[in-house]
Amino acid sequence: MHTWFSKQLGDGILAYALKDHIQAIFPPLFAAAARPVDMAVFTRHELEGRLQCEVVAYFSPAAEVIARQMDAQACEKPASAELDLLVGESSCWNVLFPEGQ
Repeated sequence: MHTWFSKQLGDGILAYALKDHIQAIFPPLFAAAARPVDMAVFTRHELEGRLQCEVVAYFSPAAEVIARQMDAQACEKPASAELDLLVGESSCWNVLFPEGQ
């Protein structure tokens, strides 16, 4: 179980609704899973040659159930640079990104 997932949430303004949805569905699923420290969702604002920033959500492997509910796609583990923790325990950084955070 090492697969990360990602979902494009839209531009900075449009992404708020989906970010709010993730924040709403996370707590009960997190509690039901016994609050694993490695269960987290991160976001990053990405440009990639576009005029507008695109907000991308990255779901840790332990957050797969949430990723599937959000129709996220499997992806490579993201670099920790410029990631923001959307939901999860702050101690997840050391577990998910031990190489530096």
